[in-house]
Amino acid sequence: MAEKSSANIGFEKQIWDAACVLWGHIPAAEYRKVIIGLIFLRYISSAFEKRYDELVAEGDGFEDDPDAYLEENIFFVPEKARWSKIASAAHTPEIGTVIDDAMRAIEDDNRKLKNVLPKNYASPDLDKRVLGDVVDLFTNMDMGGTEESKDLLGRTYEYCIAQFAAYEGVKGGEFYTPASIVKTIVAILKPFANCRVYDPCCGSGGMFVQSARFVQAHSNNRGVVSVYGQESNADTWKMAKMNMAIRGIDADLGPYQADTFFNDLHSTLKADFIMANPPFNLSNWGQDKLKEDKRWKYGTPPAGNANYAWIQHMIHHLAPNGKLGLVLANGALSTQSSGEGEIRRNIIEDDLVEGIVAMPTQLFYSVTIPVTLWFITKGKKQKGKTLFIDARKMGYMVDRKHRDFTDEDIAKITDTFTAFQNGTLEDVKGFCAVATTQEIAKQDYILTPGRYIGIEEQEDDGEPFEEKMTRLTSELSEMFAKSHELENEIRKKLGAIGYEV
Repeated sequence: MAEKSSANIGFEKQIWDAACVLWGHIPAAEYRKVIIGLIFLRYISSAFEKRYDELVAEGDGFEDDPDAYLEENIFFVPEKARWSKIASAAHTPEIGTVIDDAMRAIEDDNRKLKNVLPKNYASPDLDKRVLGDVVDLFTNMDMGGTEESKDLLGRTYEYCIAQFAAYEGVKGGEFYTPASIVKTIVAILKPFANCRVYDPCCGSGGMFVQSARFVQAHSNNRGVVSVYGQESNADTWKMAKMNMAIRGIDADLGPYQADTFFNDLHSTLKADFIMANPPFNLSNWGQDKLKEDKRWKYGTPPAGNANYAWIQHMIHHLAPNGKLGLVLANGALSTQSSGEGEIRRNIIEDDLVEGIVAMPTQLFYSVTIPVTLWFITKGKKQKGKTLFIDARKMGYMVDRKHRDFTDEDIAKITDTFTAFQNGTLEDVKGFCAVATTQEIAKQDYILTPGRYIGIEEQEDDGEPFEEKMTRLTSELSEMFAKSHELENEIRKKLGAIGYEV
């Protein structure tokens, strides 16, 4: 059976490979803006043109009325920013200026995008001949049906973001969470129609895209998800704004980028679902200026690590029956330093931790450290109980550096959660176990899954123990003898050329 994953794609890779001709001497972060800006421009222009043709066919004269586009959640694209104008200038020396002017015109007509779009195409560092070739590439894209084209460009956008994350290493992790992790979190939380979804460190908005996709698949309407996000990095915040626009998601990401701890842009929000991949083990996050903050209900987080500041910030923003899924480095499961163990104990005793999933290494492009998914729920179905899952052996290697989950892997984890919530789950040694708060207390409130799950039972091969030991020791003796033969042969070879060992 062919593996189905976020890495197994075709058209997106063709776009990426062709666009790589632009790389040249442009730094990766600048190159990212160039390609992502073109994807954005191509999509909104395509959606506009489709709606424009519909309005012309209706014959009521509304084809130049911005409101006729706004009501369909489509950007009104001014004439100088339409792709036909850009395509016609593809192989002129002015192509960079034409694209920059198009970006400015779109921002002037769409206040939500003010100062968001990249305007670096006229830069002398950008080879205009190559830029024209890339414009041709986007011009020749088949932009058929609205949803199909939206998905096509959305997937291309996601794929390129993932590739930039791989190329940019650690910095790539600032704006991209691997699809395997996002899909697993969303599938377990199961966001529903008319819900509020929040991510306090939203990166390029992957959690929102997958949430909208999940709701659409289960209710055929993604417009009913209310999205709230915040991001401290200016370039990443702009990337998220464009991602939401391409997807047609009306997201409140705040009027600007901002530090979530110091300037909580959604301070009164109580969200139904919170999904996040906060920076791992963030130090110097400003604890000395926030010691008395009302968010630290379970204890003041230490100055040297923000993990428990992120956890408590999110708990603070949960609605009465809200659910939270986040990614943390494994150290948060067991640390006892600087009061973190006490904070964790208080959260567990408040019966908030619904599940812990240990993930395999190499899921991230930017770091190789092992991570864990935490699921925190207000009003748990299974009171006083926590589910532990060890998924470290799941997934498969896409290449030498990157692991991915199949849809079947995600379904197995999700089904395990559902069975736990329904009270029908049976423990499986080496994979999953349910522990009570009292049992967790006996383990000093450490949440490492291995403490509760145990070792996977090995299938009995039917060979009696004594016979097996006799056979194995005999095989070992033969290996030792062979080893000595090889050792003597090596000594002789080295001696023959004047080297004694």
